[in-house]
Amino acid sequence: MTTTATAPKDDNNRSPCAIPNVTDTDILISGGGVAGLAAAAAFGKAGFSVICVDPTPPVTGRTAAGADLRSTAFLQPARLFLDRIGLWDRLAPEAMPLWVMRIVDAGGEAPTPRVIHDFNAADISDQPFGWNLPNWLLRREMAAHLAQMPNVAFYPGIATAHVLTRGAEARVTLSDGTRIRAHLIVAADGRNSPVRRAVGVPVTTWCYGQKALAFAATHTVPHENVSTEIHRFGGPFTLVPLPDYQGRPSSAIVWVERGPRIARLMALPPPDFEAEMTDRSGHLFGPLTLASRRTVWPIISQYAQRMEAERTALIAEATHVVPPIGAQGLNMSLADVRVLLDLAEAHRGDPGAAPVLRRYHRARHWKVLARGAVINALNHASMAQAQGLRDMRLQALNALYAVAPLRRVLMRAGLGATGLVNGP
Repeated sequence: MTTTATAPKDDNNRSPCAIPNVTDTDILISGGGVAGLAAAAAFGKAGFSVICVDPTPPVTGRTAAGADLRSTAFLQPARLFLDRIGLWDRLAPEAMPLWVMRIVDAGGEAPTPRVIHDFNAADISDQPFGWNLPNWLLRREMAAHLAQMPNVAFYPGIATAHVLTRGAEARVTLSDGTRIRAHLIVAADGRNSPVRRAVGVPVTTWCYGQKALAFAATHTVPHENVSTEIHRFGGPFTLVPLPDYQGRPSSAIVWVERGPRIARLMALPPPDFEAEMTDRSGHLFGPLTLASRRTVWPIISQYAQRMEAERTALIAEATHVVPPIGAQGLNMSLADVRVLLDLAEAHRGDPGAAPVLRRYHRARHWKVLARGAVINALNHASMAQAQGLRDMRLQALNALYAVAPLRRVLMRAGLGATGLVNGP
């Protein structure tokens, strides 16, 4: 199968940089986001030779232009996997433990909390629910880790330009002309994945009319390692703990609303925006102060019809995109990597063989769709505009929380439907 993916060029129609003429590798990973870098570390730790490419060098500073100001909460199964692949020791000093997931309903006539329910990790485990880190910091630390691995090469500024797959191998041409032969291509190149399009895997997409503002803020009331999700209408307003910033408590915030409201919020000067976000937070943290620039992300659900093609495995947002509820997105992505790694280690002679990739698809696809359906339902409940629907949402939350055994089941399901070790 011969396919082509578009690669970026500079003003002189050249690739941004050149890489050594490496021709043979076990694994070619297209995409250097958090999931792609984690996959490179995972396969490298397992002894495979790995090349990871990404058209855009990672932005690794909080204040740098283009920095990803979202954060990732690694749930318990993800943390165990990061430890297995040698990344957790590097990330742990920067991680903020999340012991309590707080759900707040502020769906009354005024934007004040009507009910607050705490889901405490101590009820089901001796570990926190998860550990939160900013995405820009994750990419910095992961890239530094890969630089120390002799069998892993990470080439930022280089894209996958052309893909030729055969029954026995994949041949990839990079944007600088380098040609690579690999047993397996791992597509980790995002929701608009060029590799997914190149190998002919279709997707189904649902749009909600929502967008998300992602930014960091400081506040006067300490977060006390509590992740807080506030529901009113339009979408959740979520504060996830970060280390103190400039001597004040700090949180990463994702504010989901319908598109026109997000456009209005983006246009507000900082003092007016701070007043709006303090009001939307229900004043639970005192006055909120903007501590970064604001970034906007579209909210969709998207699923690839298959998670594999000839010599190709799709992972992360190349195969599933979900709204930012319950810290599920990247944790699902790491579950993809874990299953694919287990299969590759069991078939070291040819990790990209068709039977291996079919097993990967069968193991993951139904779980992805099932978890996505739950997230979709929760997002629609959070969007509810009519007062009657908001009142029904409140009643459902109260009923679920009131039954302790059911509450514990829900908490375990949030960590991973098949248990703490197997994960999402």
